[in-house]
Amino acid sequence: MISTSLQTLRETMAFPPTWIPASPQWGNFVEAMNAGPFLTYFKNSVVVTGSILILQFLVMIPAAYAFAKYKFPGKTVLFGMILLAFMIPGQVTFIPVYLMMAEWGLVKTLLPQVIPFVSNAFGIFLLRQYFMQIPEEIIEAARLDNASEFNIMRKIMIPMSGPALATIALFSFVSHWNDYFWPLVMTDSAEVRPLTLGIAMLRETEGISNWHIIMAGNVMLVVPILLVYLFCSKHIVKAFVYSGIK
Repeated sequence: MISTSLQTLRETMAFPPTWIPASPQWGNFVEAMNAGPFLTYFKNSVVVTGSILILQFLVMIPAAYAFAKYKFPGKTVLFGMILLAFMIPGQVTFIPVYLMMAEWGLVKTLLPQVIPFVSNAFGIFLLRQYFMQIPEEIIEAARLDNASEFNIMRKIMIPMSGPALATIALFSFVSHWNDYFWPLVMTDSAEVRPLTLGIAMLRETEGISNWHIIMAGNVMLVVPILLVYLFCSKHIVKAFVYSGIK
């Protein structure tokens, strides 16, 4: 992909393929950006993905803490329902969700790309497993010092769960940054479309044979994912080792 993004159109059509461009065409990236409102697409992807991550953590951390450290009626049933939601693919529910968003008048905004993903069932499951490994004695000692439940989560649970939170953030970021199906269903204008749909439209704008421009767009789509992965990768193994996934 990177090699093709730096080639000329003639090199992309050559056989056998040319792996190293004779003269890197950095202008392909400029041409890809000028093919559409790419800054708008990029801004929409950042806003949607960032909003989903923030809202998911606001919902996920208290929920995982309650399931890991509290006893209340119906706890097993509720957690089972969360696991069941984790197994249902989004394609099964997109029609009723779309009709609901249309009834609320939100289809032409960014909100339909955010609201359905506020709850992260996989994140609640993984973070609960991690919270269960934290000794009760630490939490009881904090309660004896009159620490509120909010402060226990903020000052004890969250700092001690850094690897799990980084792993969940990485998985969620990659999933929603690369999402194509849901934005395609929920948007009808360039003003609210994310970068994935913008890259797909390069084929319509530039023609199917201009693969050097299309690949330049794909490189710009992938770079943020690589940066987030490099930042979070060292925490992933720790998260699964300490959580035990049991």
